[in-house]
Amino acid sequence: MNVLRTPDTRFVNLPGYRWAPRYVQLDALRMHYVEDGPAQGAPVLMLHGEPTWSYLYRKMIPVFADAGYRAIAPDLIGFGRSDKPGAIGDYSYQRHVDWVLAFIEALDLRDITLVCQDWGSLIGLRLAAEHPQRFARITVGNGALPTATAALKIPLAFKLWRAYAVHTPWFPVGRIVSTLCSSRPGADIRAAYDAPFPDASYQAGARAFPRLVPTTEADPAIPANRAAWAGLSQWHKPFLTVFGARDPILGRADTVLQRHIPGAKDQPHARLPANHFVQEDAGEEWARRVVAWMRA
Repeated sequence: MNVLRTPDTRFVNLPGYRWAPRYVQLDALRMHYVEDGPAQGAPVLMLHGEPTWSYLYRKMIPVFADAGYRAIAPDLIGFGRSDKPGAIGDYSYQRHVDWVLAFIEALDLRDITLVCQDWGSLIGLRLAAEHPQRFARITVGNGALPTATAALKIPLAFKLWRAYAVHTPWFPVGRIVSTLCSSRPGADIRAAYDAPFPDASYQAGARAFPRLVPTTEADPAIPANRAAWAGLSQWHKPFLTVFGARDPILGRADTVLQRHIPGAKDQPHARLPANHFVQEDAGEEWARRVVAWMRA
């Protein structure tokens, strides 16, 4: 496996991102994360998705830290300051689940409040279902757990996105993120999302994710996802959805989660005037809602 590591100079003076890097060694790969708040506080684990990195949570981390929680936001392997295997074939859904589990075990995180969105939900919901003893509650924003059933239909917008990611020779990450934000981030923010990828050779992980979403019965991830979905049908711990209502792909997927998961009953779910990347459009509000929910 050829592994690339983005130069540290790419992460200097990024707007709104003030945290010193921390790392966990996962065999041959180094996984980056940021942490804020009291070390003894209950952990809030924030998992990003495609094609972002922990920078996406920069508006939410201080809210949790100031409320007395241990705010932790890792970069998935292939993203941010984490190491980047150089071939698309180096990535699989199961490997991402295994990498994040190894990260959780390395920090021995328990009583976790999981905050997840996009691929962070595909990974995080699997982990919570498979290792419920480590998780206290879950909040999902614009995410799902695909099982190749009629319960969660794959919209045309996603099919077009996947075709683009697979075939386009130009993959401008910052512009892609901006397109799915109602707030339309400026050039400096778009550059921060581009920072992990000095050139196209660093983008194998970002290119891989759209094709790894399991949408057919034959996908190797489907048995594990269906088992996790069945496990979530017995999830009675608190479960909260805070979705961006303007998301053309997942803006209404919250209803599927709410109907299926017992812990979602009578929770203060919300749809905000935000797009897919609700952390960028309304991150502080999502975090404040979660803090109030946790305290209640």
